[in-house]
Amino acid sequence: MVSESAAERLAAIRSQLPASTQLLAVSKGYPASSIRELAGLGQCSFGESRLQEATAKQAELADLPALDWHFIGRLQANKVRPVLQRFTWVHSVDSLALAERVARIAGEEGVSPKVLLQVKLRPDPAKGGFAPEDLRQAWPQLRALPGVQLMGLMTMAPLGLDPAQRRSLFDDCADLAQELGLEQLSMGMSGDWQEAAAAGSTWVRIGSALFGPKPLSSSAWDAI
Repeated sequence: MVSESAAERLAAIRSQLPASTQLLAVSKGYPASSIRELAGLGQCSFGESRLQEATAKQAELADLPALDWHFIGRLQANKVRPVLQRFTWVHSVDSLALAERVARIAGEEGVSPKVLLQVKLRPDPAKGGFAPEDLRQAWPQLRALPGVQLMGLMTMAPLGLDPAQRRSLFDDCADLAQELGLEQLSMGMSGDWQEAAAAGSTWVRIGSALFGPKPLSSSAWDAI
């Protein structure tokens, strides 16, 4: 049965999104039943960052073929193949070497993943990503890679920024995407998606503001 609170949270977020911005429901840490509930309300795109957790939930939800799965976690080189087998979108390709590996394995698997390049626009030791100048330098090689669809850029704001600083970061990401001729922008999470949407984000990644408190701890999910 549909939870009224889930329906209300989804409707509230949808009502505030610009027409050009899509909602990516970040379901990591939430059970398959929560995904099924939102799918019943018309939400199709879901983001996961732990391969083992996602694989278990995808198996449980195999009767819902319309679900659109996005990998949003750090992509380890040894996990590229299983990620490409299970996800349509990858939001976290953060180096030329990783992009080349994705392209090679995509060719071997006969898939054409939609890839977002992760960029780091402000100093942040907790996050990876292309520096803008490194991305510009690697761009000729990146756009020549076979087997992948380079859709756009993904970025995350460091902790501690105020709304104006976050908006400036998101504007910079949008400018970089425009410079490279990329149309998709994955920017904004539960705490800052409004600034990201105002800056032109085409995907906002929302978890707790949509699903509510997590029923399981990360450590519990890691065991799944």
